[in-house]
Amino acid sequence: MAWLPESISLAVALGLMAISLLTSLLTAGLGIGGGLLLLGVMAMLVPASALIPLHGVVQLGSNVGRTALLWRYIRWSTVLPFTVGALFGGLVGGSLVRELPSHWLYTGLSVFILYAAWGKWPTFSARTERLGLWLGGLVFSFLSMFIGATGPLVAALLKTQTLPRQPHMATFSASMSLQHGVKIAAFGFLGFSFLPWMTLLAAMIASGFIGTWLGERWLSGRADASFHRGLNWLLCALALQLLWQAWQSLPIGGM
Repeated sequence: MAWLPESISLAVALGLMAISLLTSLLTAGLGIGGGLLLLGVMAMLVPASALIPLHGVVQLGSNVGRTALLWRYIRWSTVLPFTVGALFGGLVGGSLVRELPSHWLYTGLSVFILYAAWGKWPTFSARTERLGLWLGGLVFSFLSMFIGATGPLVAALLKTQTLPRQPHMATFSASMSLQHGVKIAAFGFLGFSFLPWMTLLAAMIASGFIGTWLGERWLSGRADASFHRGLNWLLCALALQLLWQAWQSLPIGGM
């Protein structure tokens, strides 16, 4: 269809809208990593070269909405040094990611997803001061150019600020919005064209808003241990599929 890129069929577009709604519903209602699940599914449906920038736009749309609602609670003394670091990290990561073969991208994503499902996220025992926030922004923004979903890492960093609930949520959403914004700008500067994808991206962001609305009203606080285990196994299946795609994208793998 004219409003879709040539590589995306109507069925795939509808599937992407559905998964955007579902992952936003899970994140809003159960507080789990919907962004990571979205990344894993998108990796199977969109070209490798478009995966990280498109995922960034959808996640930006999700975070901007929360940032706007909680604007007055943002702690800019935390956000600004993080953003300065993110600018440098995005520039450095962007200069490298465009040269990354697709099999390395898929392999890195699969390893990251497996760790996210079963590993333990780092914790920071002491309050992170301005230099630490700057370094965190640099490192996590650099990683975001390759693995996309660095939200849990940013959350661990901001937890050291010991902010009340609403300021923490507002500061986290603002930090992620700016990180995704830096990533999108970096990909645009490097020549990625978002224009052919704009209609699909708008539809995914809109369906994500619907998912957020439904999740906050229907599922809030209802997650249990068995559900989280099921989600982890689903993430494992996605990671194994990405490893298979990595193998298929190798010259010898396609033989």
